[in-house]
Amino acid sequence: MSLKQQFEEMPAINLTPMIDLLFLLIIFFVIGTKFIESERQIELKLPQVKPGDALTAAPEKKVINVYRDGQITLDRKSVTLEELTERLTAAHGQYHALGVLVRGDGAAAFERVAHVLTACKRAGIGDLSIAVQIARTDKDNAQR
Repeated sequence: MSLKQQFEEMPAINLTPMIDLLFLLIIFFVIGTKFIESERQIELKLPQVKPGDALTAAPEKKVINVYRDGQITLDRKSVTLEELTERLTAAHGQYHALGVLVRGDGAAAFERVAHVLTACKRAGIGDLSIAVQIARTDKDNAQR
């Protein structure tokens, strides 16, 4: 029995789409360089500016202490409620995102702290914080 020998043709790669793509890329880059050249030919004298100064850092939060006897201090200076409102309004005018930390004595009347918070609101302060201290429990003391 004789066997037929068949020769299979190797598949051919069609180069036409690759050549088309190559020509499109060449046209794209040639046109792109023409636009760059025309932009260089425009004679403009660009304005010059001075280097900007560094921005100042945001001020730290103002600290208001309310003591047991009702005395109020703003940044370690004794003030009345009216003075507190005026100073906070002036500081808020300079920096609108000004924050305030209110520290009230645990034995002080809460009413006095409430008056301070109201003064802060009147001054336009939106960032208010109240300082507290976490009480230690018997379990915490036993661990030490």
